Amino acid sequence: MTWLSTSITGFGFVLLAHACYSAHEHSALHSTSTASLSSLTSHGPSVSAVAALPIDISIETIVAILTICLGLVLGTPELRPIQWRVWAGQIEREGEKGFMNGDGEVDKDYVGNPFKVLESRPGFVDIRKQRKEFAEWVREGGSVEG
Repeated sequence: MTWLSTSITGFGFVLLAHACYSAHEHSALHSTSTASLSSLTSHGPSVSAVAALPIDISIETIVAILTICLGLVLGTPELRPIQWRVWAGQIEREGEKGFMNGDGEVDKDYVGNPFKVLESRPGFVDIRKQRKEFAEWVREGGSVEG
């Protein structure tokens, strides 16, 4: 993550923490005022225990969540191709430079050329050629030197 996305995400978390604290204080104040009001009017109609959350706390919560989402989206790395051949082609063309993150370090899942194993494996074994070489070796004497 870059410093900009980290700071935006941090600011969003501060807003969210403040909204949670405000909602908790509102519910605590409402419950104590409801309890004292119901003890005073024990004969009358009961007061509803559910109170709506003030609109400013709701708006602050929504803004905090959107700010956190914005910060996280800004900090995500560039998406990689889904198709293996496209991704492997990008690795062969760009090398490590194509897989640098925002801090200038190579991503941890960079493995180099994914086709290196296929390019370095031995070819098919030619049995007929080996049989001919073995027959010539036997004709020449076929001794094992040790």
